[in-house]
Amino acid sequence: MPQKFVVVTGGVLSGIGKGIFSASLARLLKDSGIDVNILKIDPYLNVDAGTMNPNQHGEVFVTEDGYEADLDLGHYERFLGINVSRRNNITAGQIYSSVIQREREGKYLGSTVQIVPHVTSEIKERITSMKGEVLVIEIGGTVGDIEGEVFLEAVRELAFEVGRENFLFVHVTYVPYLRTTNEFKTKPTQQSVQLLRRIGIHPDTVVVRTETPIDANSLYKVALFSGVSRNMVINLPDVPNVYEVPNVLHSLGIHNLVGEKLGLKIIDKFSWNYPKSFQPLKIGIVGKYLGTDDAYKSIIESIYLSGVQKPVVIDAQELEEMADEQIKYYLEQFDALIIPGGFGRRGIEGKIKAIKYARENKKPILGICLGMQLMVIEFARNVGGLTKANSTEFDPETPHPIVNMMEEQKKILHLGGTMRLGAQKTLIEKNTLLERIYNGKNLVYERHRHRYEVDSEKFKNLFKKPGEPGNKLIISAKSDFVEAIELENHPFFVGIQYHPEYKTRVGNPHPIFNWFVKVAGGK
Repeated sequence: MPQKFVVVTGGVLSGIGKGIFSASLARLLKDSGIDVNILKIDPYLNVDAGTMNPNQHGEVFVTEDGYEADLDLGHYERFLGINVSRRNNITAGQIYSSVIQREREGKYLGSTVQIVPHVTSEIKERITSMKGEVLVIEIGGTVGDIEGEVFLEAVRELAFEVGRENFLFVHVTYVPYLRTTNEFKTKPTQQSVQLLRRIGIHPDTVVVRTETPIDANSLYKVALFSGVSRNMVINLPDVPNVYEVPNVLHSLGIHNLVGEKLGLKIIDKFSWNYPKSFQPLKIGIVGKYLGTDDAYKSIIESIYLSGVQKPVVIDAQELEEMADEQIKYYLEQFDALIIPGGFGRRGIEGKIKAIKYARENKKPILGICLGMQLMVIEFARNVGGLTKANSTEFDPETPHPIVNMMEEQKKILHLGGTMRLGAQKTLIEKNTLLERIYNGKNLVYERHRHRYEVDSEKFKNLFKKPGEPGNKLIISAKSDFVEAIELENHPFFVGIQYHPEYKTRVGNPHPIFNWFVKVAGGK
């Protein structure tokens, strides 16, 4: 049987949930006995998401093989329960770089290199190299964006070449509700479909995104003016919990519609275990990227999937201006705190103040990546007496460089894709809280994304082994450098150099978050 393709495009607005829809549909197909794979196409010219500001584009998701990806790949992993790789993401930067390299190497034999056929051929090669009985392809952006046109042309050509019967085009679009006239306005969706048809793609299914359920007459208008069968126009209104979306799509029978259109044998064994109630714990993420919730997406979802309501993002810069008493008054409302990763010195002193408060007041706190480094710096300053301790990232002249750039990183000139990335071997020390969290495991593989490391050799007086006396930090995990620290006589003072949030799955949150929320809830 030839490979089948489901292409998901977006219309009217970006950010309407194409990634959630694509991940949910792929999960339904997986639970229908289909060997499914998934691909995200990003039309931006960046080679990957690694150098992007989280305030603009959301978090950078790191795959097992060390690829810095768009956050939608995090949705794919959480919903499908799989590890994706760099092959599951295509960017315009990758495509054009490859085409230019081929041209420089003379691979085009003197041809004038053009968008069609050379760029579109490169895209098609990348698509068809993906394995799977069905490949779900999500094309980022919206129809009408100039940067996305070449990708739409490529999938149009591919559908023609392999047979239209092997393709299903799904157009996810937004229908606004106009309160002044008390009606849904379908005209933007009609125009979006028309734009798609002018490119040469006729959608088989239109998924209508709305804030509230839409009336049948409006759906009929979408079908009529889009030229799509009424039973293939599906309303997907907002839900309070995005993990309900697979259930909604299953109840609508979309997996059967896809199976019928593509000639797939559907064996419905849908199973979806997600939290339906949430503890009213107030967890604060002391962060610096406040432009969008997506900046800390995987951390937020890890807390959510551990059965706790959505965390609150605290502005670390605001904490910088507060005295200790103000900090205490402000932070005591929270059941627990998270210090996430990040880059640059903005907000750093505010994070350190939050760590000091949590350490002194026995507030559960989890430091991730930069968060762990700052926990060591705070301890060095306020317990170890090294008042000017710092990271060379923030103060290159610090007399106490507790955190320093990794040796192999000092020779690197380019920023993109050059950090310590992906799954790395991590050794858990015996008789530590971390060992209990991992249920006795002493060897794990966790995903990393960093350039700096804690210098435990030069500042060894700050640290001790488990069971040794003294008020010092315990190194609870190590590889070639410090991977995790913890503190005795504290309910939860744990810092980790790696990113456990990237390995959370629906129905299986990372054990560090499970333990963290239990302690936050007083268990």
